[in-house]
Order: sequence, then C-alpha cells, then structure tokens
Amino acid sequence: MLMSSNDRPASLRYGPNGFRVITAGGFVLCAVSGERIQLEALRYWSTSRQEAYASAEQATRRLTGQS
Repeated sequence: MLMSSNDRPASLRYGPNGFRVITAGGFVLCAVSGERIQLEALRYWSTSRQEAYASAEQATRRLTGQS
C-alpha cells in the first residue's frame, strides 16, 4: 500500500517570513514535544535552529534554554 504524502513528515527549510517545502509531507514534528504539526497550522519556527514548534510557549521554552 502506498503512503499518501500527508501521512509522512515533510522536510522544510525555515526562513524569516515563511518556509519552503524540500520534501513533500503533511506535517513536521515539534522540536520540543515531538507532536505532529500539520503544515497549514505551522506558525512557530527557528530559522537559526531550523526547527518547528507546536506553540509560542514551546518556542519560547526552547529558545530560552528551558527545554
């Protein structure tokens, strides 16, 4: 059975104003919690770390060294 691209993680390049899809997929994993983030719901990431975050709280924790 073939997997839909929505069933596998995407590979992204994060920029200051958005992200570019490198490998098609339906989601990325939060660098703090490991939870799936659907691409249409992705709002928080770090360009320097090239990581995605599921919420503003998780992004703040990661970027301040609390995780």
